[in-house]
Amino acid sequence: MTSQPTVWPAIRYDDAPAAIRFLVDVLGFEETLVVPGDETREVAHAELRWPEGGGMMLGSTGGDCDGIHDAMKPGTGAVYVVSDRVDEVYARVREAGGEITMALHDTDYGSHTFSLRDPERNSWTVGTYRGA
Repeated sequence: MTSQPTVWPAIRYDDAPAAIRFLVDVLGFEETLVVPGDETREVAHAELRWPEGGGMMLGSTGGDCDGIHDAMKPGTGAVYVVSDRVDEVYARVREAGGEITMALHDTDYGSHTFSLRDPERNSWTVGTYRGA
């Protein structure tokens, strides 16, 4: 098994710098790379790592250099994040006034989980379930 992520969710944001701050400061991602954009977008490409494994990419809307990614609209993404610190993440989201869409609860399949929307309405679920 590799320690490098091999699946990278990709999301577009109208305000990518604000999204990065939310994902880092509130959810707990680590900023690993931010490539500035041009006059049509602030962030051409960014990579964030999840401290418990995995990563994601994001960028600003606008421009036309990335093909299919540039057709993506903010607020249409959905990501599941595995964490052993769900309660901590939940507390940070609540403290930041984040929009919780499914309260913290335990599922019948063994996950301790909750869901939220980021400031541009993308859906995130954080839970302990690591898959079968």
